[in-house]
Amino acid sequence: METIFKIIFPNQIDNILRGNRIPYYVFTIYTIISLIRSIIHLLAPDGGAGSIAGMDLSVTGADGIIFAFALWGSSQLLFALMQLLVVFRYRSLLPLMYLFLILEVLLRQLVSAMKPVTFAHTPPGAIGNQLVLPIAILMLSLSIWSAIKRPQKIAK
Repeated sequence: METIFKIIFPNQIDNILRGNRIPYYVFTIYTIISLIRSIIHLLAPDGGAGSIAGMDLSVTGADGIIFAFALWGSSQLLFALMQLLVVFRYRSLLPLMYLFLILEVLLRQLVSAMKPVTFAHTPPGAIGNQLVLPIAILMLSLSIWSAIKRPQKIAK
C-alpha cells in the first residue's frame, strides 16, 4: 500500500514517466478533449447549455444557466491547463491526475443523482462519463501496476 501511495504522490515531481506509456497517451488524448470542451463552455453564446446539453433556455433564469455553464468552462479550462502541465512537464503526477479524473466523474454523477435535470437529449458529458470512468480506472491501475512491476524510469 505504501508503494501505491508513493506512486500516486511521488516524493519528487519531475518529467519522468514511470511504468507503461499507454496511460500517458490516453491521458494526452483526454487532455486535448478537455481543452476543447472547456473552451466551448467558456466561449459558446449559450455556454453549450442549449446547443450541446439540450437544456430548455426559454424559461426564466436561462441567463443564470448560461452563466453557470460559462463558469464551469472556466473551471474546466484551469483543470485542462493543469493536465497540460502533466503531459509536458510533470509526468510523474500522471497517476494522481487519473485519481482526480475518477473523483471528478464520480462527483458529477453524484450531483446528477442528487439534483436531476431534464434535458432534451442525453448530453455528451453524460455519455462521456460512462466511457471515461472505466477507462480512467483502468489507466490508473495500469500506471500503478506497471510502475510497481517495472520500477525503472522510462525516459522523458
